[in-house]
Amino acid sequence: MRKFLIFMFGILLLFAITGVANAGLLKIGTATCGGSDYNLIWNDDNNGNSLIWFDYTNEALGWEDQKAWAAGLDSSLTYHIDASYAITWIDEAWRLPSAEADPNAGYERTSEMGNLYYEEFGLQKRTGEPYYEDADLNDETCFDNLSVERYYWSGTESQNNPANALAFWLGNGFQGALTKTTNDFLGLAVRSGQVDTVSAPEPATILFLGFGLIGLAGLRRKA
Repeated sequence: MRKFLIFMFGILLLFAITGVANAGLLKIGTATCGGSDYNLIWNDDNNGNSLIWFDYTNEALGWEDQKAWAAGLDSSLTYHIDASYAITWIDEAWRLPSAEADPNAGYERTSEMGNLYYEEFGLQKRTGEPYYEDADLNDETCFDNLSVERYYWSGTESQNNPANALAFWLGNGFQGALTKTTNDFLGLAVRSGQVDTVSAPEPATILFLGFGLIGLAGLRRKA
């Protein structure tokens, strides 16, 4: 019986130390751009990858110019990371979201934008219906500055025609292969990075830890 109780207290301690898993989207700080602050949002599992989204919609540009904007973004940002988190960047620079996991036209779920739309936002494809209002995306997520009015460029060229690149419409979940040079679409930047928690345990975690230590002390006195 004593061994069983020790085992259970061990499980309790492990739970207290590890805590509850992070949600799919979590604001971990802000970055200043052009004198204003914009959210940095951690997407802990986007097709198996850890991503940080920069909640800023860049003006509509051609594909090459939009790629250049994202790639040069780091030099113009001042970061304010929440003291509870630390970021280890994996990508050397910001970039446009990738569609390489599923570089096809249609209602694709496994591009980085598709994962955000279908998995994290929990939205469904919309055909023949009005587009989502901006509030449906911004008020119910960590994002404040998404637009459903136009396409967002991805950083992925079309496999069938190198003159085209993939773009995603947040209004209805559609991903299209569109001409790079004749279309100006919006930009949203993302960057792969590992996020670690560096904060002290939450009060509930401390309580669990205290109960576990008290229980182990009691068992030791009885031994």
